[in-house]
Amino acid sequence: MNRFCFALAIALAALNAGDAFAQGYPNRPVRVLVPFAAGGAVDVLARLIGQKLSEGLGQPVIIENRPGAGGNLASDVLAKSAADGYTVLQTVNGIAISPSLYKTLPFDSQKDFTAVTQIVESQLILVANPNLPASNVAEFVALAKSKPGALNYGSTGVGNPLHLTMEMLKSATGIDIQAVPYRGDAPANAALIAGEIQLGVMPMATTLPLVEAGRLKALAIGGAKRSPAMPTVPTVSETIPGFESTSWQGYFVPAGTPREAVVRLQQEIVKVLKLPDVIERLRAGGNEGIGSLPEEFDTRFRADIIKYSKIIADAKIPKQD
Repeated sequence: MNRFCFALAIALAALNAGDAFAQGYPNRPVRVLVPFAAGGAVDVLARLIGQKLSEGLGQPVIIENRPGAGGNLASDVLAKSAADGYTVLQTVNGIAISPSLYKTLPFDSQKDFTAVTQIVESQLILVANPNLPASNVAEFVALAKSKPGALNYGSTGVGNPLHLTMEMLKSATGIDIQAVPYRGDAPANAALIAGEIQLGVMPMATTLPLVEAGRLKALAIGGAKRSPAMPTVPTVSETIPGFESTSWQGYFVPAGTPREAVVRLQQEIVKVLKLPDVIERLRAGGNEGIGSLPEEFDTRFRADIIKYSKIIADAKIPKQD
């Protein structure tokens, strides 16, 4: 066999192997890792998407909560999982923040993961206990400046979007308020309601019902524009020009996962995001469905690593152990 024929045979064998994988994937349950506690925004969306995704894949989608280390615990589990398409991480843009925030990580964010798709763009909201004597950003900043270090806010892990947004706000205004750690936005919201903490930056998806019920008070939206879900709530940028902070959620798989599995997952997510009941639930929670191509999400992910590196440096946030 000459070299050309040999090369052609190898290429055809690889193509056939890929076709065989694509036709057989998935043939067992798919595990979706969630880096935060049950009941939070990521968990709620993971279960909504997972239920619909299982129908498209024809296999159960099992949600596994792995909270801890600001989301890094779940990322580490993914990095050490088999690259076969059966372990997926649904996480927030904290995964793009960690490389600049921690002294060391047990994984390499840019080498150990393959981006599948950005699922949603999410609004963040600055909320307070109803008894806080402030109803907007200007009043909150004035109150915080009058009592340096006296106010505290719920943090769901150093360096995730919720924490970083508050740190950006502190840096922009010169206020001094203290972080209190929680394992997810659900327990942080419960602490807010109970008055254990006064403030928090939370995902709109899980916080909106609490605001509507009067259990929490909305001070501002983090995005550049007001949200249709809360049209009367101003943006932070209406008080602090240029301020903008949103979050995203997306799917990642271990590096080396067969392209066929990545494409299948992305295509099925797109189908889920087009379902009328899913669109309605996303919009009600301040989320916009995206369903980007793997290449598009990879570009966004790598650009955010650079972006957050500058934000962390500007805010003088110390490297974490």
